[in-house]
Amino acid sequence: MRREDELTPRDHAEAVALFRAQVIGDLAARQLDHGELAAELRERSLQRFRAPGSPVTRTYSVPTLERWLYRLRAGGVKALRPQQRSDAGAARVLDDVTKSLLLDIRREHPSLSAALIMRTLVRKGRIAPGELSVNTLRRLYREHGLERLGKKHQAPGHHRRRWEAAYPSQLWHADVCHGPKVICGERERPLRIHGILDDFSRRVLALVALHQEREVDMLRVFTRAVRQHGKPESMYLDNGSTYRGETLAIACNRMDVRLTHAQPYDPQARGKMERFWRTMRECCLDHTPATATLHDVQIRLLAFLDEYYHSTPHGSLVGDTPEQRWVQRQPREVSEEELQEALTIRTTRRLRGDGTVSVGGIDWEVERGYLAGTKVIVARTLAVNAAPWIEWDDERLPLRPVDPRGNAMRPRKPRPSKGIDAMPFDPMEPLVDAMLGRKKGGV
Repeated sequence: MRREDELTPRDHAEAVALFRAQVIGDLAARQLDHGELAAELRERSLQRFRAPGSPVTRTYSVPTLERWLYRLRAGGVKALRPQQRSDAGAARVLDDVTKSLLLDIRREHPSLSAALIMRTLVRKGRIAPGELSVNTLRRLYREHGLERLGKKHQAPGHHRRRWEAAYPSQLWHADVCHGPKVICGERERPLRIHGILDDFSRRVLALVALHQEREVDMLRVFTRAVRQHGKPESMYLDNGSTYRGETLAIACNRMDVRLTHAQPYDPQARGKMERFWRTMRECCLDHTPATATLHDVQIRLLAFLDEYYHSTPHGSLVGDTPEQRWVQRQPREVSEEELQEALTIRTTRRLRGDGTVSVGGIDWEVERGYLAGTKVIVARTLAVNAAPWIEWDDERLPLRPVDPRGNAMRPRKPRPSKGIDAMPFDPMEPLVDAMLGRKKGGV
């Protein structure tokens, strides 16, 4: 119980100032060189103190103690009173875009301090100096249950070695997102959105709406991305059976692209692609009208990328946009000739007796009629919509669609005479010669 003649602090601010003076006051009265002062502050930062009105004790960092010391020396105990904000009484409101960015950064980087996040965003120009205090940012994270987690204290499910490409096109992610059914003619058909994402920049290099998800479909999407942006060093795919065939593996191997697959039952391994799908759904796909066609969906996807996603600060990039990161690339160009060769399929087939062969459900014929019934190598490339061809004796013989009417009017070229084929063979010739009394080789 206090005595009536006992002095007490006028208010909480004075109590705090007196408390701070007690914590640091003895250092202000001593003459210490820089090294001695640093040692004293480090030692003092390990001690625990109970602040006015607080039920628990706590420690104070070296920068905090140093700030109190200099204020005490410069202005006495009054200088240690908590400083009132210049905007006291005014509500400090974050716009939705900035708030979303700040929350995304903490979710993607739970071990980063609020101070480091603030400094980074100010340096990148995403937040103006003085627009937001570190304490306000910490409160925002507390309100959303996003307290900072040290790497040793992260949940077991989250504790995995975080990996990110060091530069653009070092690693591409590819995946498929299932969307709502879309109108196709008089009926509805499935919607499958194929996407390719650059790991370093999070830029989307291809986003194509289709009705199916076959390996050949992903190969075509990959080919489109390579034509536009060059080839990656590595390609990371889902573990599904659709993408474990030989077609993708052979094509990537021929282009010197390392192909890897996610481990089974490990959705976290595809987290970067899943994060993009979530954003795409929230901002684009979920707002697609029920009457949309495949073309309508494709137009909306391209608008979403060009007008929003690529130019919006990304949480995992700590405020950078995908486009800002992507411009740092040095493309690994692939010529059209190299691309077509990498995507060429070769099979051994026997031509029919009329010199035709079926490829891709279409009957084709070769000009060289003498090859009828012969085993040949039939080749075609998946890179372009072009006719197949036959590879024979180091020659590339074109195939053309069978034209029955044209064939009826067109004479066949005779087989060229070479070697033993150049010798005439007529079983009636010696009989006629005997009847006519004609000598062999003469008249």
